[in-house]
Amino acid sequence: MNPEQLLEINGVELCVQTFGDPTDPAILLIHGASASMLWWEDELCGRLADGGRFVIRFDNRDTGRSTHWPAGEPGYAFSDMVADAVGVLDALGVETAHVVGRSMAGGTALALAVDHPARVETVTFVTTTTGELEMGQVAFPPPPDYDDVQQVVDHVVAAVAAYAGGSPHFDPEAARALAERDVARGKSAASTMLNHYLIDFDAPRNGSFRDVAVPTLVVHGEIDPAFPLSHGEALRDAVPGARLLVLPATGHDVPPPVWDLFVPALLEHTS
Repeated sequence: MNPEQLLEINGVELCVQTFGDPTDPAILLIHGASASMLWWEDELCGRLADGGRFVIRFDNRDTGRSTHWPAGEPGYAFSDMVADAVGVLDALGVETAHVVGRSMAGGTALALAVDHPARVETVTFVTTTTGELEMGQVAFPPPPDYDDVQQVVDHVVAAVAAYAGGSPHFDPEAARALAERDVARGKSAASTMLNHYLIDFDAPRNGSFRDVAVPTLVVHGEIDPAFPLSHGEALRDAVPGARLLVLPATGHDVPPPVWDLFVPALLEHTS
């Protein structure tokens, strides 16, 4: 694991971290709404790096140590977040990458594949959707007092538990430890939790899932409460030649008990 870097990209500051040898094939991990790069866990990134990959993760705008906007007033659109992903590759001197988009960032991965195809070797959609099916029901906790650190941590843990959908893989102690670390390094909990849901989703611009022309892997939790498994199946069917990996007894996440499935599948897909 290499030290975090604060890089000036597209007029903002993004926090970027890499794992492994930069001469190895690159995997760009992009997380979804309100999630910093920490939710691609250190150990998971390390296992991918040990498999011969140069792993890149970064804090999206309004998460972690990257630039934040006032809560409720994001000064950017989804296309800017897509441009950030390209900018991260540029800043690291990476010509092409295997792109992995999780949840909302499935849209980022799609936009990279159809709007910036020369930069994408393969794409992997994790716990995401085509947006055409009805969403599931998730019992979200009430908003916390964003100035109360303990309330914010409790809220994050409760949200992660809700997204786990009753999975036996959910580890409340590990979730709390990660939430505490995440909240401590963030700049504004309110901005992190609110702003991604308020942006204009103006990408992709040059196509849709049927236009993805690189090898595609779809990874989906068997009991995902946010996007039920039918969303993963529909996504597999929407992308020509896509394959589906179902994570058993898993919700809207990629917990450590399924890494023995996920890591080899992703390494094979990106080989």
